[in-house]
Amino acid sequence: MTHEELFQILKATGLPVAYSHFPEGPPSIPYITFIEIGSENFFADDNVYKDIKDYNIELYTQYKEPNVEKVLEDLLKDHELPFTSAETYIESEELFQKIYEVRLI
Repeated sequence: MTHEELFQILKATGLPVAYSHFPEGPPSIPYITFIEIGSENFFADDNVYKDIKDYNIELYTQYKEPNVEKVLEDLLKDHELPFTSAETYIESEELFQKIYEVRLI
């Protein structure tokens, strides 16, 4: 899967989506950002045999919104993207942040 394919999957949530950040400032919540956080490439014969990239998908909401989380999680599952997640509350922004970690192969 490619970066652009992941972007299209995230847009299917119907939420505003941007890579890293929204240059004009964040839109109304909820919204999603995503960013490549590293790679775990597979090597063979002294070459990169398979590109493997790790991404964080960040869902921002004002309140805990299980229905919004379910839409995103169902899309990830439908596209066979296993994920782990963690949640935190950002006091300075008064927002919940749920981070999904996925690996693109």
